[in-house]
Amino acid sequence: MAKILLENYCFPENLAGMQEAIQQAINSGEILRISDRKTLAAVLTVGVQGALNDPRLTVSYEPNFVPVILPSLPREQLIRLVRNSVKVDILENNIGYLRIDRIIGEETVTKLGSLLKDNIWDKVARTSSLIFDLRYSTAGQLSGVPFIISYFSDPEPIFHIDTVYDRPSNTTRELWTMPSIKGERYGKKKDVIILTSKRTMGAAEAVAYTLKNLKRAIIVGERSAGGSVKVRKIRIGGSEFYITVPVARSVSPITGQSWEVSGIPPTVNVVSKEAVPKAKSLLAVRSAIPQVVQSISNKIRRWYAFTDRVPPLLQQLQTMDLFSVISEEDLAIRLNQDLQTVSDDPRLIIKYMQDNAAIEEEDPELYKVPDDSKLLRTMIETTFKIEILQGNTGYLRFDKFVEFSPLIKLEEVFAKTVWEPLKDTSNLIIDLRYNTGGYSASLALILSYLYDTSHKHHFFTIYDRIQNTTTAHDSYPQITGPSYGSKRGVYVLTSYYTASVGEEFAYLIQSLHRGTVIGEITSGNLMHSRMFQIEGTGLAITVPVINFIDNNGECWLGGGLVPDAIVLAEEAVDHFHEIADFHKGLRSLMEVIGELLEKHYAIHEVALQVSKVLLSKWAEGHYWIPTAEEVGYIIDALFKTELLPEPLRHLYTIFDRTTTTMTEVMTLPHVRGQRYGSSKDVYILTSHMTGSAAEVFTRTMKDLNRATIIGEPTIGGSLSSGTYQIGDSTLYASTPNQAVLTTT
Repeated sequence: MAKILLENYCFPENLAGMQEAIQQAINSGEILRISDRKTLAAVLTVGVQGALNDPRLTVSYEPNFVPVILPSLPREQLIRLVRNSVKVDILENNIGYLRIDRIIGEETVTKLGSLLKDNIWDKVARTSSLIFDLRYSTAGQLSGVPFIISYFSDPEPIFHIDTVYDRPSNTTRELWTMPSIKGERYGKKKDVIILTSKRTMGAAEAVAYTLKNLKRAIIVGERSAGGSVKVRKIRIGGSEFYITVPVARSVSPITGQSWEVSGIPPTVNVVSKEAVPKAKSLLAVRSAIPQVVQSISNKIRRWYAFTDRVPPLLQQLQTMDLFSVISEEDLAIRLNQDLQTVSDDPRLIIKYMQDNAAIEEEDPELYKVPDDSKLLRTMIETTFKIEILQGNTGYLRFDKFVEFSPLIKLEEVFAKTVWEPLKDTSNLIIDLRYNTGGYSASLALILSYLYDTSHKHHFFTIYDRIQNTTTAHDSYPQITGPSYGSKRGVYVLTSYYTASVGEEFAYLIQSLHRGTVIGEITSGNLMHSRMFQIEGTGLAITVPVINFIDNNGECWLGGGLVPDAIVLAEEAVDHFHEIADFHKGLRSLMEVIGELLEKHYAIHEVALQVSKVLLSKWAEGHYWIPTAEEVGYIIDALFKTELLPEPLRHLYTIFDRTTTTMTEVMTLPHVRGQRYGSSKDVYILTSHMTGSAAEVFTRTMKDLNRATIIGEPTIGGSLSSGTYQIGDSTLYASTPNQAVLTTT
């Protein structure tokens, strides 16, 4: 048995020590005590399978075994064999159905080429998609696999699909697609669903495995049997015992692995008898993909507020790999992941709406105000709640940002009702814990009351994609009521229910450094989007149609605002008192820190700047920090970003051949103007004309991991070169005389 395995088993490298192990088992005497031959065969099977970890190896006792030798069949019998093992049908919606129960080999294909073309491949070629049923394919020849794979691929270029090692002959054979075949190719464009079962075996597994890993077919059904390329039943010596041995093995050049033993896991796992209806429903989903992609493209092109991001999004939609999409939900996940990656915008959302659930949009009528003066006055009095709390703290609560164009007409009433009672308070609480949104245009009027009127302040900008307008919202040059000014503390309370424009107001308070936000992370429910149902599907796309741009030029993408002090909403007022008390002593704390550093810090000229910078930033409202602990973070950041020079970095070294000198090139300690910094993304565009110092710059930025390089390979030139006459001839040579050595 050891000799048979050594000469025939397809993994000879696993047989080291096999003969010695068998001899050791014989010497132990246990095997010799087994008198029943079938029991002995079972014991030997367990032993050889365990030793080689291969369930295909079996030992059997068969005293009446007669080897079957299949004769070469005449043409008529071959035709009967093909007709009995192949079925072709055209289903509804022009779906082809091809069932093959035996993979015919190269010899049969050669003899019956015209018959196969007329009765199988040409019929299948006219269909829109194909169900390829291999559930009952339990036999066949590996030499027929290239013919089938070729029908589902292009004629050129041909490619390597399998490598088969045959142990008895110790030869390796490669299988490749074919440049020419009889019949019309099915090609690479139309959908193919392969059906498998736990009985699918051998050459059929090779077909399914190859097409799946070429991303040419989706597998529906059960895991296949995990058979073998070729097995032989070999008599052990002159006994009546036989050993079944896999004598050849397959290795896919696509994966470096094989379907043998392990079988092929399906893409969609269903019981075998349900595979056909599942394949039909899957093809219905896949047939809608082009229309879905086109509909999404149209909506992004028409509505998306980041117009500069539209071209790459459309390009991504056209080039996405949606081969393995198996449901509408799966399609939504793939599209959403790719579009958010390209757009870097969490507001652009594609999702699957279960049972085509109704899409509800916020009704702007909820925030409209009456034109009637009496009703308007009543609305102001009921919308805004004003109190004076302990410690002369003003308290202002409103649960919606109403439309302010009519309100401006009665600004005197608004000023008297809201701001007059608050004008002399020491601090102001603005309670947005129950504010669910409204009109962004009303933000500027409220913010204007929180600043001195002597200077113009830019608050935010809104770009409206629908109207294609950009509107800057600045402070009002005049307000009717008393200004609260920019010196006193403002504290905004938030909760999970704070949404839409309520979130924008809290965000502006932070970005404008005008106050402290206390409470819970907000809902992340921005109003500036439209949701569209994708026709005929359960998919919907949410497209941002408005960009809300803060005073720093950054577009707020929502996602929930994180407060400066995160506490439970119901505890926000209590925490306000702690934070306000801390803020009272913040100026003196900054002064003490400056004095301490001036006295003890090693670099005295740096220490002298500390008090000046800290107090300047405090006066500008930059330090509405909620706790003393954060003072340490501020001082640390101040030293790193503003007071201490950035450490110099070695960029590259230039070797000059003419002077035989090495010059290290470093970053500069000081530059004119504001640094771009290291946190924002940089993209460098190159072409085949990019050369010389531009190449040095590009390579250095890449080595520093500071930029992404996009474009063509550069020219590969030199930083400097000299031109020299060759002897007394009329020939000249241009020779690089400087080399750039990178730090890596």
